[in-house]
Amino acid sequence: MIDFDGQRVLCLGDVMLDRFYYGQIDRLSPEAPVPVVRMKENRAMLGGAGNVARNIASLGGEAVLMGIVGDDAAGRELAALVEATPGMVDANIRSATRPTICKTRIIATHQHVVRLDEEVTGAIDAADVAATCARLTERLPGCGALIISDYAKGLLGEEVVGHAIAEARRLGLPVFVDPKRDDFAFYAGASVLTPNLKELRAAARAPVETEEQVAEAARALLGPARAGAILVTRSEKGMLLVEADGGVHSVPAHAKEVFDVSGAGDTVIAVTALSVAAGYALPQAMRIANAAAGVVVGKLGTATLDMEELLAAVEADAAEATGFPGKVATVAQAISTIEGWRRRGLEIGFTNGCFDILHRGHVTMLQAARAACDRLVVALNTDASVARLKGPSRPVNPLEDRQAVIAALQAADLVVCFDEDTPLDLITRLQPDILFKGADYRAEDVVGGDVVRARGGRVTLLDLVPGRSTTNIIARSRALVG
Repeated sequence: MIDFDGQRVLCLGDVMLDRFYYGQIDRLSPEAPVPVVRMKENRAMLGGAGNVARNIASLGGEAVLMGIVGDDAAGRELAALVEATPGMVDANIRSATRPTICKTRIIATHQHVVRLDEEVTGAIDAADVAATCARLTERLPGCGALIISDYAKGLLGEEVVGHAIAEARRLGLPVFVDPKRDDFAFYAGASVLTPNLKELRAAARAPVETEEQVAEAARALLGPARAGAILVTRSEKGMLLVEADGGVHSVPAHAKEVFDVSGAGDTVIAVTALSVAAGYALPQAMRIANAAAGVVVGKLGTATLDMEELLAAVEADAAEATGFPGKVATVAQAISTIEGWRRRGLEIGFTNGCFDILHRGHVTMLQAARAACDRLVVALNTDASVARLKGPSRPVNPLEDRQAVIAALQAADLVVCFDEDTPLDLITRLQPDILFKGADYRAEDVVGGDVVRARGGRVTLLDLVPGRSTTNIIARSRALVG
C-alpha cells in the first residue's frame, strides 16, 4: 500500500504565485484585432517550487517550502496560501530587494490566451544567499529528501545549490533536481536529475528521438553530473530511468486525455521524492510518479492529485501495463492491495473454489459476486488441495492455467491461492467484508462465515445455474471418448 504520511520533504526553488483568470470569448475588440475575454472567475495558487510542495502536501506528506518572496502584496497572498495548505511549512525568505514572482494566465474556453509574467530573474544578492543557506541548514534535518526545483529565476546559483547538495549528503538524504541549466555538472552530487526531453537534448547536445538515443544521452551525462540516476520525462512517450549502475527502465505514459501539461514535471519530482523517502526503489518510484502524472495532465492549470486518485491510477496502470497476470498475487501482496482498497473505502468481496474447468455456472456466479461489491478476491485451491478434495485425477488444469483463466475475467480483481483443504486461514488473514458462496450451501455452514460476521461483514449466497459443474463436464467428455 502506498502511504506517504509523515514523510517530510524540503522543496528548495523558485516559488511563484500563479493567477488564473477564466472567461469566454464571444467577439473581437473594435479597438484592435484581439479577442475580448469576458471574465467569469479567477483564482490563485502556488506555482513553481510551490506547486511541487502542493503535490507533496496533497498526498499526505509534509512539504517544507523554501524560496525567495518579496515584501509585497503578491508575497503576502502567497504566504496566506501556504498557511492555508495543510501539510505545508513556510520557510520562504522575505527579500527586501526582489518582488514576488507572479504569473497571470488568461484562459478562455480551456485555452490559454495570454500569460503575464512579473519577475526579476537576475541572481539574488549576497544577503539573500546567506539567509537561504542558513535557513536550509536549519530546516533540512528531520527531512527524508531534498528537492531542488530550478526555474532559472535567480535563486539557485552556485553557492546555494552547492550548499544544499552538500548539506543533504552530509545528512544522508537523497537529492532530486529538476534542472534548467544545460550543464548538469552544475548539480554535481545529486541523486536523481529529472529533465524533460528538451532539457536532456540541450545538455547532451545529441539527438533524443528514440528510446536508445535518450538512454545514450543520459549515460553520457551521468558522469559529469556525478549523479546516481537520470529520470527523463518524455511527455506522451512516458518516462525513461537510467541509473549509474547501468540499469535502464522505461514506462509508457498512461494518461487517458491530455488537458494541460502545466506542472506535470512538478508532480513527477514530488511523487518520485516522496516514494523514495517512503522506501520504494527508484524504478518503482518512477512508475508511481508516471501514474500520478497521468492524472494531473487531465486537469486544467498547475494541478495536484490526492491519494485516492493516485491509488486508483497506480491500480489502473498496473492492470494496463501487465495485463491479467498482474491480478495474480501472493497472500502478502493481496493483504497490501486490500489495505489500499480499504483505505479508499471500497467494499471487499471474497469467494473461492477449484475452478478446474471454467463453465457458465462459474462465470455467472463471479459476475453476480462482483456486482455486489467494489472489489472481488477469488481464491483457488492449489493442485495438491484439489487432489485431496476431488481425487488423484484432478485437477484437469494446473494451478497456473486456472489462475490465468480466472484473472482474465473482468469480474475478478485479485486472484490468490491456498494449499489447505479450506480457505479459513486465508479468509482470516484477508478479512473480506462479504463472503460469497453458492446457494447449495447454508449460510451458517460456509467456512469463514463466522470470521467475516465477527467484524461486521456478511455472507451472501448466490444462485447457481442448474446442471453446470466440472464433474458433469468431465463425465460427459469421458462418455464421448468411450
